[in-house]
This record gives sequence, structure tokens and C-alpha cells, in this order.
Amino acid sequence: MLSLETVLEPGPGRAGPGLPEECGQILALCRQRRLSVAELAGTIGRPVTPVKILISDLLDVRALVVPVTDAYDSSDSPTRQLLEALSAGLKARWPDADAYPKAG
Repeated sequence: MLSLETVLEPGPGRAGPGLPEECGQILALCRQRRLSVAELAGTIGRPVTPVKILISDLLDVRALVVPVTDAYDSSDSPTRQLLEALSAGLKARWPDADAYPKAG
């Protein structure tokens, strides 16, 4: 099961011609650098659930893979990258929402 933090990178497989154009966008972005599910959804401006389905299709043909990384330690604070991805996803979902004022 894919989580918001699941990081993806290009794999050895290829996307077939019948996949939606968003699959091409996802692959192009992942070729630039490893990206999380949340970052991909925010960047292409689509809701997370449909993006997870597209990613699953790309994982099935091994066009994307989940790299082996160190285990996540739940005592760690969220990374800046994760928080930025979450912020991008929220802005994409609710573009007219007022920004929360910064403290101090």
C-alpha cells in the first residue's frame, strides 16, 4: 500500500501506450529526482487517490520502483521535504484557502 511518504524512482520497465498522459508526467518528474506520492500529487495538481492508482499502474510495469531506504523512525520529526509536499498538495486541493499566518 502506498503512503503519502512513499518515495519513487524510475525503474527498468516502460509505460505502455494505453496509460493516461499523467503517467508520462509522473515518470518525467521522477527522472529528475526521487519524489514522494504527496509531492507528485501536488506537482501535477491531482488528488492523491487517483495519483496512487496511476503510480500503481506504473509500478506494475516496473516503470517506477520504490527504492530500498532506511526504515522510518516514528520518533523522527517530519522532514522539510515531506512538509513541503503536504503543503503543495493542500494548496492544489484548496487554492483559495487563506494562508495560516506565521508565528512571531
